[in-house]
Amino acid sequence: MDLSIVIPVYNERDNVATLADEIQAALGDKLEFEVIFVDDASTDDTFAVLQDLCVRKGANWRVLHHERNAGQSAALLTGALAARGEWLGTLDGDGQNDPADLWRFWILVQQEPNPPGMVIGHRIDRHDTWVRRLSSRIANAVRSALLHDGVPDSGCGVKLIRRELFLRLPYFDHIHRFLPALVRREGARVVSVPVHHRPRRHGTSKYGIGNRLWVGLVDLLGVWWLLHRRHLPHLPHFSWNGESK
Repeated sequence: MDLSIVIPVYNERDNVATLADEIQAALGDKLEFEVIFVDDASTDDTFAVLQDLCVRKGANWRVLHHERNAGQSAALLTGALAARGEWLGTLDGDGQNDPADLWRFWILVQQEPNPPGMVIGHRIDRHDTWVRRLSSRIANAVRSALLHDGVPDSGCGVKLIRRELFLRLPYFDHIHRFLPALVRREGARVVSVPVHHRPRRHGTSKYGIGNRLWVGLVDLLGVWWLLHRRHLPHLPHFSWNGESK
């Protein structure tokens, strides 16, 4: 399996079918991929809609379900543990990400002789409320100044990362906001690419200043501590027969 696309969803019953069709149109038979929706204990009938959708789409379309709401990072981990692909692609479940950007990321990592460990989107033209834009702008500025992770938009939902690399990262709630810094902590390269961003078709955002900005500042201090406690050794290079060079 080349690629596993993991999509956390919470109360997105009116968005998931269109998103699924767009994924199919963007990737088609270009590579071997699977799609894993992770329903984070939705209070509407999102899970039932996804069950029906995945039956119609086929064996490589799956839906997993949390019995209680655990958050976006937990949903990503659930999907990653169940995934079979060498690479993980992520999309938000609200339809604001364009699945065609994942195909662009895939081409990028296939063309490079030394591909990055992670590719992340950078939303140029945000189609969000002023509250989300303001909180994101502040959080990105503070994060960049403190962590020096080299990306302008760590909260973008469009990402491509090696599965084994993702599963090596120290897990904590809200880790999805700090993946570039943590990937670089492991010694891997991160590339940021401009991506499309679209207005939300249905429903309302689950994030605002209360559950994004202030909580994010607390997490930021924890990630800063993690970065400063990591010391990678300079390991010798080994030949195929085990003799060091």
